[in-house]
Amino acid sequence: MTETAQAAGVDRPTGASAPPTPSELLRSRPYLVLLVVAAILGAPIAAFAYFFLKLVAEAQQYVYETLPGELGFSHEPLWWPLPLLILCGLIVASTIRYLPGTAGHKPAEGLKAGGTPRAIELPGVFVASLATLALGAVLGPEAPLIVMGSCLGVLGIQLLKRDAPDSAVALIGAAGSFAAISTLLGNPLVAAFLMLEIAGAAQGGPLLTPTLVPGVLAAGVGTLIFVGLDSWTGFGTFSLAIPDIPPFHSPTGVEFLWAIVIGVLAALLGTLIRRAALRLQDLVERQAILLTPAMGIVVALAAIVYAAATDRGSSEVLFSGQSALPSLVETAASYGAGTIILLVICKTVAYAFSLSSFRGGPIFPALFIGAAGGIALSHLPGLPMIAGVAMGIGALTTVMLGLPLTAMVLTTVLLVADGLALVPLVIVAVIVAYVCSARLAPAAPERTAERPAQSED
Repeated sequence: MTETAQAAGVDRPTGASAPPTPSELLRSRPYLVLLVVAAILGAPIAAFAYFFLKLVAEAQQYVYETLPGELGFSHEPLWWPLPLLILCGLIVASTIRYLPGTAGHKPAEGLKAGGTPRAIELPGVFVASLATLALGAVLGPEAPLIVMGSCLGVLGIQLLKRDAPDSAVALIGAAGSFAAISTLLGNPLVAAFLMLEIAGAAQGGPLLTPTLVPGVLAAGVGTLIFVGLDSWTGFGTFSLAIPDIPPFHSPTGVEFLWAIVIGVLAALLGTLIRRAALRLQDLVERQAILLTPAMGIVVALAAIVYAAATDRGSSEVLFSGQSALPSLVETAASYGAGTIILLVICKTVAYAFSLSSFRGGPIFPALFIGAAGGIALSHLPGLPMIAGVAMGIGALTTVMLGLPLTAMVLTTVLLVADGLALVPLVIVAVIVAYVCSARLAPAAPERTAERPAQSED
């Protein structure tokens, strides 16, 4: 019997080996109860995610904009990121060492489906991710939100029903992840698509849809909640769409050639980032308290080098890039070729070192670096800026996540004004990047088939 069927309490005849059909599962009363629980828990989890994201934004602004003035500086000093990222490293390493759990996913290993987290792990994930996101490490909030949403879902169902089976706890934990991530992405369908591809359709079989329905329901209720919170608080909602982008009409043959080039370049760059991050991760885990702040120093130095060389703010290198991405695309013409190339280099270095040791998600830095790389290449003939941005975003996100369909959807949502016209180019760049990155990945060890023992006559 599958976990979904067990969670819903679908009984099978004794000795029956076949799992229940989707229609049997959907007609079962316990499954309907799970849907109600998912809807109930979706609201507070979405509210938690909403205020967590607001807290991160306010903390970033205070630490990098308000605090320097309070300490007597006329503006942010060039060296300012250095002590903050050392502090960030100390907080994250101490949290991983002394609080229950591992403070969330290891971002160098990408987004992937894992076991159901324990509610006791929530404080560690909260502290480590808040320090990472607020103090300038180059990671996004999506991975912590997935884990915290799941922790809150687990806590909620345990409070509602202490004797809930493990399978039901796991299902509601997944629904909590849906609700939290939909708050960030601003769209429950995009959240469902992301979680679907992370989980892997092959593992779900015919019961995949019933398994996902509680999560989609929780995400939908959560969307209503954070839209309502916008009206109540005036803080605004979270949307991925970039509003002011130049028009794009239809692709040309030259642009399709550029899609191949960008796919190959993204595969090379993304593979380099992932390999460097994983090797650094192995090193840092041996002496986390000492080496995590050292990784923070490298991130800070990358930001300082960029700020000193360009007279632009260090924030373009620091943080996830989620809030800076619209400005980057809308003001792309103001970046010279040298400036945008240096931005790609510094952001890439900061991203790889952040992946190795801090706690956050890999999506938004990949979106930002992909967009910046596309802008850099658009200085060459035959590549419109917005086409380069779209293909760069889709291709690098594919390599970093290993989720090509999600990368296509995210690119379309980001560039909604030109989304449909750019889709053919994005598809080519994404597929090329996906195949090339698979070719560049280390070969999996060959499995030797075990031969059945033969009896001796």
